[in-house]
Amino acid sequence: MSDSVLIVDDERGIRETLRAVLEDEGFEADVVASGEECLKTVERRAFGCVLLDVWLPGIDGLETLALMKERGTDAAVVMISGHGTIETAVRATKLGAFDFIEKPLSIEKTVLIVRNALRQRELERVNAALSEDLRDEWVMVGESVAMRALRKQIELVAPTDGRVLIYGESGTGKELVARAIHARSLRAAAPFVELNCSAVPEELIESELFGHVRGAFTGATHPKRGKFEMADGATLFLDEVGDMSQRMQAKVLRVLEEQRFEPVGSTTPMRVDVRVIAATNKRLEVEIERGHFRTDLLFRLNVIPFEVPPLRERAEDIPLLVEHFNRRFSVAYKKKPKRFDPDAVEALRGYSWPGNVRELRNTIERVVIMHTGARVMASDLPALGGEEPPAAAPRFSSFRDAGEAHQRDFIRSKLAEAEGNVSRAAELMGMDRSHLYRRMRALGINVREERAQTG
Repeated sequence: MSDSVLIVDDERGIRETLRAVLEDEGFEADVVASGEECLKTVERRAFGCVLLDVWLPGIDGLETLALMKERGTDAAVVMISGHGTIETAVRATKLGAFDFIEKPLSIEKTVLIVRNALRQRELERVNAALSEDLRDEWVMVGESVAMRALRKQIELVAPTDGRVLIYGESGTGKELVARAIHARSLRAAAPFVELNCSAVPEELIESELFGHVRGAFTGATHPKRGKFEMADGATLFLDEVGDMSQRMQAKVLRVLEEQRFEPVGSTTPMRVDVRVIAATNKRLEVEIERGHFRTDLLFRLNVIPFEVPPLRERAEDIPLLVEHFNRRFSVAYKKKPKRFDPDAVEALRGYSWPGNVRELRNTIERVVIMHTGARVMASDLPALGGEEPPAAAPRFSSFRDAGEAHQRDFIRSKLAEAEGNVSRAAELMGMDRSHLYRRMRALGINVREERAQTG
């Protein structure tokens, strides 16, 4: 289909000459003599390019072009005219024509335009497929109350330029939320620039953020653009901002206040217009108490706070996520989608997922790659958290009871890990101590009893 061409011209000599030339050049060519025949032919068969004469008996070429576009024809259309005018060419372009050529036709020029049209159409198809893959990769899956509320918050906040601070445990999807905000913002056409603050060594992070000039330090043989410059007019996502050093916090604070900075080794300030979205798996209020984070930077970043719930608090979304990752990885690895039995889904729902959605994603990817059968039972699942999953998840009288039971087990395991220290357990779970106390009271967990058991 990508190299097929349909020639539409009421002059038989032109039709046959073009078909012979294009077939000699390696294209597959077909011919029709009218707009009506053209419309019937493109409905039956897909073409990469259509050479369409403007002056045709019955409906003319421009009307044929308009009807093709209206019906969703995917071919690149090149208009041909023996009486071309600027007005006709402009109208054809507005209707979606790729190009416009005049008679008498130059064979070399016609072949070149056909090649360019086919190449352009193929690029558009590839780009559309890549865009669809990206949308699929960053889609927010879930219909729980928490996820619906999160999507609503994104819709409200995205069109503004307010800074956003996203809280959430590792693997919950903080970057996904940041990308969703950017995609719905007024800066959506500009780049989404990101930096993981915990992944860059301290001696390099200043250059990563602000860039450097040539000779700024040993090894700086070429100038480098920093993330703030790249994000001018766009969005900058600072992931794990809680891991940034105090020195870098002071520099970032200044940029947020003044919207300007100097590249490393330069004394010339550079002005930027950047929307900053930050994320952290730490409670920054706790980090401030410990002297690890600046209060004034928190105030600058935390204009609009977001809280991404851990997977254990939205277990009703697990079946949807399983199917989403099952479909996605089946396509990626060219395999047929698996069929997860109810007992397998229940086993997955019954696990606490300390690694959150990322851990579930990796688990389903492993199943798609390694499991040879079409059907996946609980016994076919890989070990979860170092233990084999049960044949079926425990039964509860209601979803709420099941959720509370899993939360209770998780909190008790973290309390045991923290030797009964509630503050330490809260830190391990990435939540505020007061919030943990409230959950423990609601779940009937007695702090003294837990401490006694750990002692």
